[in-house]
Amino acid sequence: MIDQLLFLLVLLQIKHWYIDFVNQTDIEIASKGIYGDQTGLNHSVKHGLATVLCCVAITGVDYIPFAMLMGLVDFVLHYHIDWAKIRYGNGNIKTKQFWMHLGADQLAHQLTYLLVAWMVFA
Repeated sequence: MIDQLLFLLVLLQIKHWYIDFVNQTDIEIASKGIYGDQTGLNHSVKHGLATVLCCVAITGVDYIPFAMLMGLVDFVLHYHIDWAKIRYGNGNIKTKQFWMHLGADQLAHQLTYLLVAWMVFA
């Protein structure tokens, strides 16, 4: 079980890195601070769908409805974490506040993945 738990956490880390740092477009970044904007929502949908795939890789296809619930949890939390960072965070990369806000954003995402992993294995 611990091997599967660690593998799920690794998969969630890889999907987070890929979607947030490789695949994310400039338009997605600009749209995340506009609550309800479709482009910002699409960014979080990608996270939710990838979380479904990560969970199915661990639980198997018999648990697709549960994996979809985990994807929904990630989608909702990811969207609001990103929105809050853009809406209330400091956008100036040269300030300490920017790095504190970015760190808080990443911490919140990591706590989301721990929540998902806990729910999968609870």
